Amino acid sequence: MDDNDELDYVEEDYYATLNLPRTATADEISKAYRNLSRIFHPDKHGNGENKQKAELMFNRTKKAYEVLSDPHQRAIYDSLGVKGLETEGWEIVHRTKTPNEIREEYERLAREREERRLQQKTNPRGNISVHINATDFFSRYDDEYYDTGFLPSIEVSGMSMSQSIEAPLSRTEIATLSGSLHLQNGVGSGNFLLSGKRLINKGWFEVDCGAGNGPVLGAKGSRNLTNRIFLTGGTTFHFRPNAIIPGLTGTAAIQLDKNTLGYLTYNAGLQNSMSTVVERNTEKYHCNLTITLGIPHCYIAASYSRKLVEQGLRLRVALKGGTFGFLSECGAEKKVSKYSSVSATVCVGVPSGVTLKIKIIRSTQTYLFPIHLSEEVIPAAIFYATVTPLLTYFVLKKMVFDPMNEATKQKNIERVKETNSTRMAEKRREAESAIALMGALYERIRKDELKSEGLIIVSAMYGKFSDAENVSLEEADDMGFVQQNPYVIDVRIPLQCLVKDSQLTLYSSSKSELPGFYDPCFGEEKLLKIDYEFRNTSYSSIFGDMDPVRLPVPANDASHMVISICVVLLTAYLGFTGCTARLEDEGARAKQQQTKVNRKHTTNEPNFSDSSEDGSNGSEQEEKDEDSETERNRRLHIESLGQLKSAKLKSIEKSLTEEQRQAEKEIERAQLAAIFELLKKQADSSNLNEDDLKEQLSLYR
Repeated sequence: MDDNDELDYVEEDYYATLNLPRTATADEISKAYRNLSRIFHPDKHGNGENKQKAELMFNRTKKAYEVLSDPHQRAIYDSLGVKGLETEGWEIVHRTKTPNEIREEYERLAREREERRLQQKTNPRGNISVHINATDFFSRYDDEYYDTGFLPSIEVSGMSMSQSIEAPLSRTEIATLSGSLHLQNGVGSGNFLLSGKRLINKGWFEVDCGAGNGPVLGAKGSRNLTNRIFLTGGTTFHFRPNAIIPGLTGTAAIQLDKNTLGYLTYNAGLQNSMSTVVERNTEKYHCNLTITLGIPHCYIAASYSRKLVEQGLRLRVALKGGTFGFLSECGAEKKVSKYSSVSATVCVGVPSGVTLKIKIIRSTQTYLFPIHLSEEVIPAAIFYATVTPLLTYFVLKKMVFDPMNEATKQKNIERVKETNSTRMAEKRREAESAIALMGALYERIRKDELKSEGLIIVSAMYGKFSDAENVSLEEADDMGFVQQNPYVIDVRIPLQCLVKDSQLTLYSSSKSELPGFYDPCFGEEKLLKIDYEFRNTSYSSIFGDMDPVRLPVPANDASHMVISICVVLLTAYLGFTGCTARLEDEGARAKQQQTKVNRKHTTNEPNFSDSSEDGSNGSEQEEKDEDSETERNRRLHIESLGQLKSAKLKSIEKSLTEEQRQAEKEIERAQLAAIFELLKKQADSSNLNEDDLKEQLSLYR
C-alpha cells in the first residue's frame, strides 16, 4: 500500500511564474522578468480597476524575480522551497496563515520532531521469520495407519524472532540491547546480548556480553588504515558446562574502484572457513561473487541484481554450489510505498527441493516467510511458486491497495483544499486579473502571427477531462441543464501571449503556476489540450501537467522533412528514368543512321535516281520531325517533373527551418551530381556530348 505523502500548503513555483526551466541563467531570469513587467507594470494600466489587478500580478512577478535573481535565496528555494525562505527561528511557518493554523502547524511539527527524536534514539530493528512446510501439496505422504484427510496439510515447522534497540549515551558512545528466539520442530532456544560501542579515531570498538546456551563474552573493532583499506576483527568466548569455546573472526577490505569492494574474511571457532568476496554496486545493478573454503562446507556463490529505479523494482538471480549441493534463486523486490517493499524469491536446489520465500519490509522491520513446497525438484511446484505470488500481488493491488490509497488520497486532498481554500481563491483571482491585462498583448501577437502565417492558438483547455475529443467549458448535469464545467478552464489567451517567433515553449513544471493559469481540480491528474494553426494547417496536441511543451510539435517538422526528402527522391527517380529512356532512344537512332551511312559508302551505284533521292529526303524529314516531336515530349516531361517538384516543395517550404532548407539543398545537389554521372555513363555509348548532358540536367533542374 502506498504511503501518500501528506500535502500541507500550496507553494508557489517561481520558475513557472516566469516560465523558466530550473537551470535558467541570470540573463534568462532578467529577460523573462522584463517581458512580464511590460505586461503587468501598474503604470501601463491607468488608475482604474486594471491598475489594482496589475499591482497584484506585478508583485507576484517581482517576488519571483527577487528570489531567483539572488543566488543565496535561489539555493535555499531550490532545496527547501518557499518554507526555507520563510524560516522564523523556531520552525518553518507561513506568514499567510491564520494564527490558529500556525498553532496547529506548530503542534504537528512538534509531534513529528519528538517521533523523529525517539526513532533516532532507539533505532529499533526487528526480524520475524516463519518457516512453513507445504510439501503435502505436491507430494502427499500416504500412511495406512493415519488418515491424512481430504485437504493437504500445512504446518509451521519453525519460527525465529529478533529485536534490537539502541540507546545513545553520548556523541561517541552507543549501547545496544538485542535478543532472539528460535523454535524448530518443537525445540527452542534463545539468547540476548548487551553491547557497548565507542567511536574512536578512524574506527570503532565494541564490547559484548550476553547469555543463551551459556554465557557469551566478546569484543570487536574496526579501523581504517587508508582511504581505501580497512580492517575489522573480533573474538568471542562461549562458556559451556564443560568447556570454553573461543571464536575468532577477521576481515580485510579494500576499495578497488569507486563502485567495487573486495573482502577477505577468516573465521575460526565453531565453524572454520576462509572466504573471498568481490562486490560491485552501481546505480543500475549490484553483483556479488563469493568463494568460501571451510569445514564442513566449501562453496562458490554468485548473484546479480538489476535495479529499475523508475519502476521501484529490483530483479535478482543467484547461483550457489558446493559440498552441500546446488541452489539457484530467482526473485523480484517491489517498492510499494515510501517505506515499504515486498519481495518473492523462488529457490530450486538439490537436495533442498523447491522453496518460495516471501519477504515484507516495513521501515526497519522485516517479515520473512519461507514456504517449503517440495523436497524434490518438481516442475509443478516451480510453476506455482512463480505464478502464485504475481497473481496474488495484482489481485491485492487492484482490490485492496488501490482503493485504500485512493480513499486516503481523496481524504488528504479534501483536507488540503479546506486548509488552502483562501489561497486557491486568490490564485483564481490572480489568473483572471492576468487574463484581463493580457488583452492588448494578445491582439498584437495574434495579429503578427496571422501576417506571418505563424502559430495561432485556436483553443486551449486545461484541467481534468477524460474525453479529449469532446472536452468543453460547459457540461450537462443529470437533469440536462448546461452549466460551467468546474474542472476545465480556458487558457487560450495566456498561451498565445507566451508565443514568441512562432514558437511556444513551456517547461517541466505544473502549468497551474503560469500567468493566467490556476488549478481547477487540486490533487487530480490534469491535462492541457491545445488546438492550433501553423502555416495554415490545423493541429491538435495533448500534454500532461508536468510535461514540457513545444509548439509547433517537433514531430510535425520532422514529418515535413521526411515528406520533402521523399518528394525529392521520387522526382529524381522519375526524372532519371525519363532521361535514360531518351538516351537509349537517341543511341538506337544514332546506330541506325551509322548503318545507313555505311551502306551508302559500300554500294556500287555512284548516283541515285530522282525518285530515290526524293524518297531519301522524305525519310530524313520524317526522322527530323520525329526527333523534334520526341525532344518536345522530353522537354515537357522534364519540365512537368520540375513543376511537380517545385509545387511539392513550396507547399512545405514555409514549415521548414533554415537548417532543414540547407539540408534539402545539399541533398538536391548530391542528387543532381549523381544524375549527371549516370547520364555521362550513358553518353559513352551514344553520340551525345557533354553539352547535351548539361542541357538535359538544366532542364531537370
